Amino acid sequence: MNSLKAGRARRGFTLIELVVVVLVMGILAAVAAPKMFDTATTAKGNASRQSLIVIRDAIELYKAQNGAYPGQTATGTALADDLKPFIKGPFPKAVIRGASANASVKYGATTSAEATPTTDWIYDKADGSFIINDTGYAQY
Repeated sequence: MNSLKAGRARRGFTLIELVVVVLVMGILAAVAAPKMFDTATTAKGNASRQSLIVIRDAIELYKAQNGAYPGQTATGTALADDLKPFIKGPFPKAVIRGASANASVKYGATTSAEATPTTDWIYDKADGSFIINDTGYAQY
């Protein structure tokens, strides 16, 4: 009978064992959580980078066909109008900034000093450079 009681008493986990398991799970969560929570920012950065690539390619195609960068000739009223034949769909938004419904482009020198909260992109007509209107992501 003593051997049956001893076997039944050892079926559960002790409090120390449970605390150790919870502690180990907490450490794993603390290491993994920053990597998981940063994925939204990474996704927005990648989407903006892809939009930048598409627009820069369209700018180069425009220059190849017209001999000048968009905005240097009077073919359209805005960059989006000039590039419409080269971009499938609407003009892309800069999702890194949480852009509004209409993507807007500021014409001027492509420097962070030109950044304003009302525009998504900055485009320089002189050299065709095109950047995201955000000082943190100007390296794209």
